[in-house]
Amino acid sequence: MSKKIAFIGAGSFGFTRKLVRDILTFPAFRDATIALMDIDAEKLGFVTTAVNQIVEAGNYPARVVSTFDRKEALKDADGVVITILQGGFQVFRSDVEIPMKYKVDINVGDTRGPSGIFRMLRTLPVMLDICRDIRECCPGAIVLNYTNPMAMLCRGMQSEFPELRITGLCHSVQGTAEMLARWIGAPMEEITYTCAGINHQAFYLDFKWNGKDAYPLIREAVTTREEVYKEEIVRNEMFLALDYYVTESSGHNSEYNAWFRKRPDLIETYCLPGTGWNPGVHAYIVDCYRERNDKWQELTRKELAEPFDLARGNEYASCIFNAVFGDYTPFEFNGNVRNFHYIDNLPYGSCVEVPVIAGRDTLRTVAIGALPPQLALLTNISARCEELAIEGFFAGDPKMIYQAILFDPLTGAVLSLAEIRDMVNEMFEANKEYLGYFHSLKA
Repeated sequence: MSKKIAFIGAGSFGFTRKLVRDILTFPAFRDATIALMDIDAEKLGFVTTAVNQIVEAGNYPARVVSTFDRKEALKDADGVVITILQGGFQVFRSDVEIPMKYKVDINVGDTRGPSGIFRMLRTLPVMLDICRDIRECCPGAIVLNYTNPMAMLCRGMQSEFPELRITGLCHSVQGTAEMLARWIGAPMEEITYTCAGINHQAFYLDFKWNGKDAYPLIREAVTTREEVYKEEIVRNEMFLALDYYVTESSGHNSEYNAWFRKRPDLIETYCLPGTGWNPGVHAYIVDCYRERNDKWQELTRKELAEPFDLARGNEYASCIFNAVFGDYTPFEFNGNVRNFHYIDNLPYGSCVEVPVIAGRDTLRTVAIGALPPQLALLTNISARCEELAIEGFFAGDPKMIYQAILFDPLTGAVLSLAEIRDMVNEMFEANKEYLGYFHSLKA
């Protein structure tokens, strides 16, 4: 029977285009219905054109449906992909620019800390609305979230809708594994690993080449080859200190701890422009949005006019769908799930990123045990801040949001208690259009 896969926030052009391409490469989905839903007519039009191009180029008997109606897109779907962005460029830039006014220098700000928390506060109400529609329209669907802040959004959705099959995906796990394999000259098909922690702060607990520990080779590459060291300075420094390699880029990780961004001289030393894809320059993601914001139509038309490779990429979504309701080939990936005894020394019920095995009509989470103590200490801080922020969201309590941000490592390294309160209150003011569910907008 033909399957249906719904994309909510389909106007996220790059993600939707690649994921649809990947899905249609599986024989079980050649004749699938691809339902594209977005609230932006122009973006929805562009991505519909892109998907139709893929269907035509691959000679697939697939059906493409384009709609503004979320329930129509979700009706009887077997799989759901969520890639939304709540709030336009002006409010998103305030997530980064207000902290910088207080000397908290943010690189991306989509995951945790003051920027990530306010992004969650704007986004989670919409995510919960989407879940309500999924419960009504396709309660048995596999729901894959790509929207950030990954951990807090998944935590909120999974706690409110435990009956739904929801997990969150981040390409940093397989992307970093490919980078490490390149550094040591290993074919990726000969690499195996176990990776666990929290989103963007997961670590390779083992990393093997043909069954043999490859960490000595990684350490040698980092310490003896300048080009390797400079490619990911922050992450390499963390590796040398912590003995395990973290999954997300140097830019992201520079803002998750107190070691690299609390002084301009440290930023100059460790966050060098021109090294790695995102070395940690201030407002990296804001600059990307700004650059694309004014000419995104022109850039999208150019992408549509260029050849598009129909070979499957390395994103997890298509392989998960295929394992659960396609040809049932088992597939292991790292997913974001609530911590019900999967990592012993992280908070129970918090959102963790751990191995998950997809198979016929099931997603089975793998228990890891305990993280090494130094990794548990680092990730506990972030996980507990996220837990407090989620509690503040459900309580509508600005004081709890302030308290969650108090303990953010970078914020606490730079600001006093009073300064953090002022910053948080200014961020509440900038986001007031989206935060009507709070009983007060002052911490």
